[in-house]
Amino acid sequence: MCELLGMSAGTCRRVNDLLREFYSHAEEHPHGWGLARFPKTGAQSVVKEPVCATRSVRLAKLLDVSIAERAFIAHIRFATIGHIEYVNCHPFTTTDNRGRIWTLAHNGTIFDGVRLNDYTTAQSGETDSERLLLHLVAAVNHEQTRLHRALDESERFDTLSAMIAELAPRNKLNLLFFDGDVLYAHCNFKGTLLVRRDAGVVTFSTRALSGEGWEPLPFTCLVAAKDGEIVRTSPPHGNEYFYNPNDYRMLYMDFARL
Repeated sequence: MCELLGMSAGTCRRVNDLLREFYSHAEEHPHGWGLARFPKTGAQSVVKEPVCATRSVRLAKLLDVSIAERAFIAHIRFATIGHIEYVNCHPFTTTDNRGRIWTLAHNGTIFDGVRLNDYTTAQSGETDSERLLLHLVAAVNHEQTRLHRALDESERFDTLSAMIAELAPRNKLNLLFFDGDVLYAHCNFKGTLLVRRDAGVVTFSTRALSGEGWEPLPFTCLVAAKDGEIVRTSPPHGNEYFYNPNDYRMLYMDFARL
């Protein structure tokens, strides 16, 4: 299982200690690390490596310099689909047909992924997670083409919520993704994504980190945070993922045929 960490804040916050604690778990998730930083609207910086975070010289140097962000997504990878290579490390990014940059990290696996197979030639790597991002942004593109304009914040949320509810049956969809303004979170595997709300800061994490106030993320709901506040929560779609080892056997057979 991978781990996720993300934050939305009203102003830039120093996050070095939070990131150090998160990346200290990497011995359990040794197949890569990534960090997407969003210091202001429309700006992003993504760095990632296919090495264990606790052994990364690059990450150690990065964390030695003060990191202050208004939003970020961090990921440590335990590979299920895709080789241990740079192109398969999270987070993944793509741009929609109106120029909005989208960034996604995934803790989970797509077992029923027929709808994502159209993106195998468009993606840079091999992961189901990258195909998932392309599929979600394709839905946004479809609506923007239909309306001949960019979707507003509410329309983006409704489009994404509907797509995730459609994909959730049989798939493990613990997600953090960012559209340049809004940080979205979703969990459908019980007890594996938490949220903490502080004054002007919302933090999402796979497991509780230092500090009090960690609570389970609203289950099978899409949650949207902006400028350190939760601004939208969808109704629960109810499609909970339950671990089934047979899913993994079938998944590896399907991946071999791609």
